[in-house]
Amino acid sequence: MRDLPKSVLVTGASSGLGAHFGRTLARAGIHVQLAARRLDLVEALATEIRAAGGSAEAVAMDVTDRVSVEAAFAGLTCPTQALVNNAGIPGEGSALDMDEATFDAVMDTNLKGAFLLSQIAARQMAANGGGAIVNVASILGLRVAGGVSAYATSKAALVQLTKAQALEWARFGIRVNALCPGYIETPLNADFFATDAGQALVRRIPQRRLGTLADLDAPLLMLLSGEARYVTGIALPVDGGHLVSSL
Repeated sequence: MRDLPKSVLVTGASSGLGAHFGRTLARAGIHVQLAARRLDLVEALATEIRAAGGSAEAVAMDVTDRVSVEAAFAGLTCPTQALVNNAGIPGEGSALDMDEATFDAVMDTNLKGAFLLSQIAARQMAANGGGAIVNVASILGLRVAGGVSAYATSKAALVQLTKAQALEWARFGIRVNALCPGYIETPLNADFFATDAGQALVRRIPQRRLGTLADLDAPLLMLLSGEARYVTGIALPVDGGHLVSSL
C-alpha cells in the first residue's frame, strides 16, 4: 500500500487487535504511537518493534479521561497524522440483568473514548492539513446478537459517530471511516470456537471459517492510505460474508 501516513496513534495497543495493528503498521514503515493504560505493556511492544527495525513510541493513556488523553498527545515526539481508535471492552451480559456500572464502562471506553481521541486528534490534523481516522467498530454495530446489548449498542453508536465526523471534518481534509471486524480468532476465544456451539457459529459464516488478525491488515492500511482519498464515512465489514448470511 502506498501513500501511508508517517505516524499513526493506536489506542488499546497493549494486546489483541491493537498490538497486532501496531506491528502491522510498523512493518509498513510507519512510526507507531502505542497507547494504553498499561505503560509497561506498550513499552515492551515498542521495544520489540524497534528491535525488528521499526519505529515506535509508547504512551500511557486512559481513553475515558480527557486530561489523560491531552497529556498523552502533548508527550508524543511528533504530530499524529492518523488515528486508530481501537480501545474497547466487551461488557457481555443480558440486557435484563446487566448492571448500570457495566453499561457505563462499555459506553465510556468504546464510545466516549473514541469521541475524545478523535476530537483532540482532529483539531491537530485540521491545523496540519488533514489526516485519517479509523474507528474500530464491529459487525455487531451493524447487526445484533444476544448477550452483548451494551457492546452492540456502543459499536452501533460508534458507526454513527464515524459518519457524523466524516461529514463535519471533510472540509478539513480529514477522512473518518469505521472498520467492522467479524469473528476473529484470537487466543482468548480459541477455546470457545473449539466447542460445538463455537463450531455452529462458524458454520453460519459463508466462508465457513473464522477471520484471522492478518485478514484485517489490508482493509486497515487501505482506510489509512492517501490512495483512499475519496473514501470517507463508510463502515467496512471484514467478516467472511457473515452479515449477508441467510436469516
